[in-house]
Amino acid sequence: MAAQITALSLMQDAPVIPVIVLHRTEHAVPMAEALLAGGIRVLEVTLRTPQGLACIEAIAKAVPQAIVGAGTVRNAADAAAAANAGARFAVSPGYTSALGQACRKLDLPLLPGVATSSEIMAAQEDGFGELKFFPAVQSGGIQMLKAWQGPFGDVRFCPTGGISPVNAAEFLALSNVVCVGGSWLVPGSALENGHWSQITDLAQATHKLRA
Repeated sequence: MAAQITALSLMQDAPVIPVIVLHRTEHAVPMAEALLAGGIRVLEVTLRTPQGLACIEAIAKAVPQAIVGAGTVRNAADAAAAANAGARFAVSPGYTSALGQACRKLDLPLLPGVATSSEIMAAQEDGFGELKFFPAVQSGGIQMLKAWQGPFGDVRFCPTGGISPVNAAEFLALSNVVCVGGSWLVPGSALENGHWSQITDLAQATHKLRA
């Protein structure tokens, strides 16, 4: 990956960006190392738990080979806190111009979430052409992405939400899909039991999803 990180370069790095929910800070580093061993280095650690920022900071310091970012970034304060913790990119569940401007000021690449044509147009108007389709399956899934290929042929998507090893390859086969986001790479049971090799195996398996 080039030194200058962009939303597109993040999406092109691997077929799957893991969506990670951590409840214990001590899980962060071994989890990141396990994903890295499986060939996944772009890691989205969500801010859904109070430990999210501390986990991002731990990974940024201890596993510099990983490219750790913050998920569930909803406003300028979230973006600032994520950047301060060492996040190198941000992912949001939706999009507002205020969030887009905040990330630009922070020089923090943003992958904004969209679920409708109007949201795509709003994000494009602000210069964002690489978007997270969320929640993907619940919002129309593959058929919606196919429908968007016409009016939004210049937009590239990372579908997230309802993606699994069962349907990921079908999403990745679409011309407007660069990667998918998925939580299956980091099962809660593997975290709790320290089964890091299981996470590595799941990460390695993702490279076979793209034809």
